[in-house]
Order: sequence, then structure tokens, then C-alpha cells
Amino acid sequence: MTYWNKEIETMDPESLRKLQSEKLVKLINYVYDRSPFYRKRFEEAGIKPEDIRSIDDLTKLPFTFKKDLRDTYPTGMFCVPPKDVVRIHASSGTTGKPTVVGYTENDLDCWSESLARAMTSAGLNGDDIIQVSYGYGLFTGGLGAHYGSEKIGATTVPAGTGNSERQIMLMQDLGVTGICCTPSYFSHLIEVAANMGVDFRKDTKLRVGLFGAEPWSEELRKHIEERSGIKAYDIFGTSELSGPLFTDCEKQNGIHIWGDMFIVEVVDPKTGKQVPDGEKGELVVTTLTKEALPLIRYRVGDLTSMTHETCACGRTHPRILRLTGRTDDMTIVRGINVFPGQVEAVLLATPGVTPNFRILIDRVHELDTMTVQVELNEENFSEKMSDLFSLKSEIERKLQSILNLSAKVEFVEIGTIPRYEGKAKRIIDNRKLWMTEKDQSLSLKPDFRKSFNIIRMYIRYHCRIMSDAWLPLTGKSGSPVKAGLNARLSQFINQI
Repeated sequence: MTYWNKEIETMDPESLRKLQSEKLVKLINYVYDRSPFYRKRFEEAGIKPEDIRSIDDLTKLPFTFKKDLRDTYPTGMFCVPPKDVVRIHASSGTTGKPTVVGYTENDLDCWSESLARAMTSAGLNGDDIIQVSYGYGLFTGGLGAHYGSEKIGATTVPAGTGNSERQIMLMQDLGVTGICCTPSYFSHLIEVAANMGVDFRKDTKLRVGLFGAEPWSEELRKHIEERSGIKAYDIFGTSELSGPLFTDCEKQNGIHIWGDMFIVEVVDPKTGKQVPDGEKGELVVTTLTKEALPLIRYRVGDLTSMTHETCACGRTHPRILRLTGRTDDMTIVRGINVFPGQVEAVLLATPGVTPNFRILIDRVHELDTMTVQVELNEENFSEKMSDLFSLKSEIERKLQSILNLSAKVEFVEIGTIPRYEGKAKRIIDNRKLWMTEKDQSLSLKPDFRKSFNIIRMYIRYHCRIMSDAWLPLTGKSGSPVKAGLNARLSQFINQI
């Protein structure tokens, strides 16, 4: 078994716990002195630094929530002056304002160290050529994997996203042995390669894939491995914690969380109390080494379970099992966080539509698709088909701008979107984390219906206008002539 830092990765559990206690005490004093936010939060909870003497006192500390980061936008929770911040990353938020994360030089070193351990545990090393097909920029995925790859001495190919045929060409020509991307995108690459006549087993040297940034299942892992011949590993992290940080090892039995850098808990989402190993709950993480933006008992929102048992690989640090969902209404599409509030903000600022909407997410040919169904305001309904298409394009452009993600808009009639007395269900996630070829072919049919819907609605609207126009010519609304016309129009409307 190969390790990046064997002494740390196989540390005796009691020694690891002692190290965590020492770092936790140091962290609490650090944030109390440097963070007005945490000083106030501790005072509200009646906590002083001297009350925290070991990891056993962890539960005395209050939680930190993503809302806290948004409320202190952009840098209200930073613990270092601007001159010590060497990089900024950001993730999307509910109102279009990003969650801003700063890094010191030491933060970046710890991030790279975490990924070096993770990549090594997944069988990668300095002899590999690793293609990073995550997005680069404010999104943490690309640069995180990039610097982890360089840390272990591998040759790094910063391919970024898109241009799938070129990605496959690079794999072949450069002898790529490892790839980092979303699982859905790699599934798509398998299809593209097949259409190009490329067999990953025979025509490339690819052997390892690190996949994350979106939900995926054990079934999809097996599907990828069977079709490509590689070993597929789960990679986990969030932008608030640093980005991609942890993977499962070659035993593929849980994601290793480096206990010398992070304290991980799993709590009951409702009560906030810690749950036993093996029981599902919400993931909570405390950063032990971050300087610019340390987080204490940060509620990640992901649902998982945890084990402290020593892994068959020999590593002694805690492991979390595959994530099974989220506690909030956020969803992830193609690695991008999507909140209903972002869509609502766009619609409320757009004349001609109502704020009634729902988001339909599907997976077509291994790639996530997102459609926003929007109810038109009948008072602003245009008689020109071109005006409807123009409005549709306008909303799609606005959504692209705020989400950094392309989404189709589908206009529907008033009353189509269900009303709820309680919290509205805005997201309908129809994705299967693994689909058969039959499922994929069937999933194309709703797309045809969606593209035809605007024409259908336009015809139905004008049929009703025609029906109403007959009233002055036929007398009373209940006349046999009008009734017969309405019956035929209704039959026609229901057929289209």
C-alpha cells in the first residue's frame, strides 16, 4: 500500500485525537482574537476560549451555517488582512451574490497536501499524466485538482470543460492515465468516444478517474468502470472548506477525511445532536488549519454516515460514506449550485411572466439538463409568436448570467404549476444516477414535447379568442351555435 504521508495517515487513533484537541484549542483562541463574527457568536452562546480544553468540548460550540457566510458577504468572516489573502474563490448563492472564500499561502499548501494524500490513496503518483476536466475560474474544482496533481509530481493537463472530441484526442495523444471531472461528463465522454470509434480500454492508457461535484451512485460507478475499464473514485469537498479535498482509497469503502486538518461530525439535522457511527445524518466540519476563513462546526448540508474503523488500506482517519442527499433546497446541476431563489429573482424582474415556476432536472445521454417552467401572465400575452420567443430568450440569457449554467425555459399556462399551502416544491429532480440505454432514449421524448409546447399554447390561446369572438354573432353565450363551436374547439385544443 502506498501513502503520501504514512506517519500521519496511519497515526494511532488516540494520538490523532490528542492532536485534534491541541489544534482545536489553538483554533478557538485564534478566531476569538481575529473574528468579530465568532467572538459575538461565542458570547451569545456563553462560551469563552478557556471553556474549550479538548475535542470532548466540541459540542459546546455553536454551529456555523452557509447563511452566515452570505450575511457577512463578501469578507466579513475573514480572519486575516487583505494583504495576506493570496487567492479568492467563490460559489453561487440564493440571490446571485456568491459565497466568497479567501486563502492564505498556507491554506493553499494545506489544500494541495490534502489532495496529494487523496490522489495517492486512489493509486495516482508522479508517473501519471492527469487531465483536469473540471471548470477553471472562481469554481474550485479545476484549480483544486490541478494543484493536487502537481503536488504529487504528476504531469497535469488543464483541459477544462467542453469540446469532448478534443478531450478524447488529448487522452490518446498525451497518454493520459488519470482524469478529474464530473461523473456525468465522463459518462458522456464514453458515448462520444464510442461514436469516434475509440475504446478506452484499447486506445487509451486511462486507468483512474476522480469524479465529484454532483450526486452519483454506486450503480453509476460500476457502469463507468464496466464501460471504460478504469477505476472510478469519489472525490468530495465544498468551496467553503477549500474545494475538492478528499477521496475514497483503492478499497473504495468510504471517503477518508484527514483528521489532522478537519474534525468531522454527523448530526441529526433537526436536533443538531451527534449520531452514532453508521447512522445517517448531516455532515458537520470544523477546519483545523485554515487561516483566512476558518469554520467551526460548519453544517455542510450533505447527508451521510461516518465510521471511525481503520480502513483495510491501513489508514486510521475517519471515513464518510457516499452522500445520499441534502438538507436544504439547493440542488447541483453539472457541478453548479442551483437555488430556486436565483430563478425567482430573475422572473420577478421580468415583465410578462408570473413568479410561479418550477425547475425540472433530468439526465439525457449522461448529461444533466435543466428546464424552468414559467407561467405567462395572460394580461401581457402577446399575439406575436416572435414576442414569445424573444421573451423566452431573454429569460434564458438572464438565467445563464446568474447561474453560470444554461437552462431551457418552457412557458406554461396559468394554473399549470401546482400551488402549495406550505413550502412550494420548486425542484423536480427526475435524474436517475444511472440510466439504461432504453431510459436514455425514452428521456428524449419529453424534450420534444417541451419544444412544441410554446406553439401549442399559442394555438390554444387564439382558439379561445376565436370562441369568444363568436359571442356577438350568435347571441347568448348558451346558444346552440356557440355551444357547438366551443365543443369542436375544445376537441381540437385537447388534440394538440
